[in-house]
Amino acid sequence: AVAAVLARAELLPPAILGIVGVAAGHGALLATALAWAGCRARAGLVAVGLLACAATAAALHPLGALAYVGVPAWLAWLARGGRLAALGLGGPVPWRAVLVGALAGLCLGGHLLVSASLTLGVRLRLDAAGAVLGALAYDLGANVPAAEGFFRGALFNRAQRRWSFGAGLAISATACVVRYLLDPLLPKSVELLAGAAFYLTLLSAASCGLFWWSGSLVPGAAAALVFFAAYRLLGPGA
Repeated sequence: AVAAVLARAELLPPAILGIVGVAAGHGALLATALAWAGCRARAGLVAVGLLACAATAAALHPLGALAYVGVPAWLAWLARGGRLAALGLGGPVPWRAVLVGALAGLCLGGHLLVSASLTLGVRLRLDAAGAVLGALAYDLGANVPAAEGFFRGALFNRAQRRWSFGAGLAISATACVVRYLLDPLLPKSVELLAGAAFYLTLLSAASCGLFWWSGSLVPGAAAALVFFAAYRLLGPGA
């Protein structure tokens, strides 16, 4: 909030607001998920620090987005020590479920590309490989780990254990859709907001089902990564 006020007063460059937004927004989700998994506060602070460093590197140079790889690497290190078992990470990877998740993401992403091109006239941006790769690195290191870790590994897992699968899915999907609709980077036209709510609801339902079926966060993350890879191919107006 302080960074937003300072940026509006032109006391900070606009790029700083983006860096703070990544660290605060995704960092809050990821740190909360780690805390619910029983990790110490230091783990959450490390995650926030890695996000801030990666966002800074991405703002300084296009190749700096590769620094986002540090976040999933840190999570993998925690999972190997058994500290993320409560989030569905650390056990054997269910490759069959991962394949199903990737196919689910491919179906949703393919439908998105077709429907966006037919109804909104949006074209694929095949001439901006650097921007697409930078966005994919952001999804891999910030967007997907934070969303899947909090909305599925923490929120859905707790809700479905306390109440039921349906209740957990409804809570997780609603919270996830609200999070993305409040994202300042998402265009605010009615058509795009309605489309985003539709696809994110289906993606959330698929991720919850995959988590419930496999007991692992990896299949849902695979579905999300494939879906967002398709989304990043759309033009700037999407």
